[in-house]
Amino acid sequence: MSSDAVKKRKPKVIRNETGTPETKRGRAEGDQSVEIEERRTQCSVHFITLKKLNRLAHMRLKKGRDQTHEAKQRVDVLHLQLQNLLYEVMHLQKEIGKCLEFRSQHEEIELVSEEEFFQEAPAEISRPHVTRDDQHQLTLARLDWELEQRKRLAEQYKMSLARKEKIQKAIEQKREYLSSLQPGLQNIMQASLPVQEYLAIPFEHMQKQAEVSRHLPPPLYVLLVQAGAYGQACDKNLSVSISGDVDEAKALSRPPEDSQDDESDSDAEEEQQNTKRRRATVGVQLDDKRKEMLRRHPLSLCVDLKCKDGSILHLFFYYLMNLNILTVKTKVSTTTDLSGAVSAGSLLNSESLLNCLYTSDHGKETPNPANRYQFDKVGITTFADYVSDLGHPYVWMQKLGGLQFSSDSALTGSALSASHMERTMKLLRGRLQARLALHKQFSSLEHSIIPVSSECQHLFPAKVVSGLMRWTMMSYQEFTHVLKAGLVRETDLFFMAVVERGTARLLAAVVMNPRYPEVAPLFSLSLHWKGERSGRTDDNLQAMESEVNVFRSELQGPRPGLQLLTNQIQRLCVCLDVYLETESQVCDGSEGPKEFPREKMCLRTAR
Repeated sequence: MSSDAVKKRKPKVIRNETGTPETKRGRAEGDQSVEIEERRTQCSVHFITLKKLNRLAHMRLKKGRDQTHEAKQRVDVLHLQLQNLLYEVMHLQKEIGKCLEFRSQHEEIELVSEEEFFQEAPAEISRPHVTRDDQHQLTLARLDWELEQRKRLAEQYKMSLARKEKIQKAIEQKREYLSSLQPGLQNIMQASLPVQEYLAIPFEHMQKQAEVSRHLPPPLYVLLVQAGAYGQACDKNLSVSISGDVDEAKALSRPPEDSQDDESDSDAEEEQQNTKRRRATVGVQLDDKRKEMLRRHPLSLCVDLKCKDGSILHLFFYYLMNLNILTVKTKVSTTTDLSGAVSAGSLLNSESLLNCLYTSDHGKETPNPANRYQFDKVGITTFADYVSDLGHPYVWMQKLGGLQFSSDSALTGSALSASHMERTMKLLRGRLQARLALHKQFSSLEHSIIPVSSECQHLFPAKVVSGLMRWTMMSYQEFTHVLKAGLVRETDLFFMAVVERGTARLLAAVVMNPRYPEVAPLFSLSLHWKGERSGRTDDNLQAMESEVNVFRSELQGPRPGLQLLTNQIQRLCVCLDVYLETESQVCDGSEGPKEFPREKMCLRTAR
């Protein structure tokens, strides 16, 4: 009930204006209590109405919440259904992608071409009336034909395996038979050694050499093969042998092992810790790097060249692995004692014996251009400092080993070695013969004897009064006047010859090129008689120099001209006789007592 209805039903209060004051007061109090009672009634009614409205409000709120919850549940159900549908769509898309990306195994099989398939396959497999129009059926038919072929090949493979097993059994039986023969063959080989030596067929030695040669580096192997072939074909007095540590060479060619035992690991760790505790200085590290860079291969070659007089030139060839060059050291063995001549000490020296075998090939610097950059990394200024220990890296030797560092030739390897082998061996043999001949001549010259052979006696008069008094070896720095002229090099050999007759003393500075007798010795003269004069100031001495320096062809003697030096010295003595006998002793031309009587007939005193 609303408050408006209560107000409408409000009782009317009848007021009476007449009466006594007490009556009025009593009446007024009665009216107030009635009004209070009415108001209380109205408040109760209003409170009940309020409770009703509150209950209605709560009921409406609960009903609204229930309706909202039901709506949310319907939405959640729909959302879940949507998610399920999305997941199903995603799954289907993935499956479709897998199907599209799927690669069947038959795609990896290399099938025969379609033309070959229709030609070779039987009709019950190929079915041309079906497969020519249906690609799927064609693929299935080709796979069936491939299966048939593989079955046939599998049968052949089984038959081949069976045949292989039979052959292996036969091989094993023959191998056992051969192994049982090995002790007997070894006994036969040992018994045949005297026969091999007697017939000069060192079969066992050759077999051992061939076994060791497999571990040689390529340049030394090329040199071994080519030198051995040249010796067999052209020079029976040439022999080649291999020396060195074979086990170390095998270790170099063996690949490093990946796995190591615990002991080696512990040793390596201990060594690493020790290395950390004592760090090496920079100098020690550089020395180690230099040693590693200049390291030789464990195996080397020895080539022996034997001459007719029994002398042997031993050539020891080494290979520097990191520098990729060959070096050589020499040694000479003779049947006679060569220690008599002091001035001949450098003739057979390993440092100078092979100098300039080819023109300008001194063997002081490495011919490999890449070595210069390697030297810069380890602080090596020049390779010449290590030549005495490692040997000389001559250019001709690199070519004998098949190494080519320039573009002047298209040949490499064995072809390059073969193209230089014959000439080089002839030059080596000629060099040894020339040095041995010089050694004998120097021994005579030191005893003031000029050896002139019977073949060359016709070149000189019967009587030669001037004689050789002294023959000594000189140093490079003492030839100052020849050095200024630019006629000599450090690789040349320098000597001083003193020729005397009476009070006249002729000094001859002799410069010998390492390629003697191909290059003639050079004489520079100075005369001590009535003063000092030289070929630069005196025309007569200049003419004497031309007599010994220019006319090489008539002084050379029989080939190969090994007597050229002694013939030049003998010609110098003859020239001194002619000069002294024809030179006027008195400036005004009058004849007085002559110190040098004329022993030779001269048609004229000047020309």
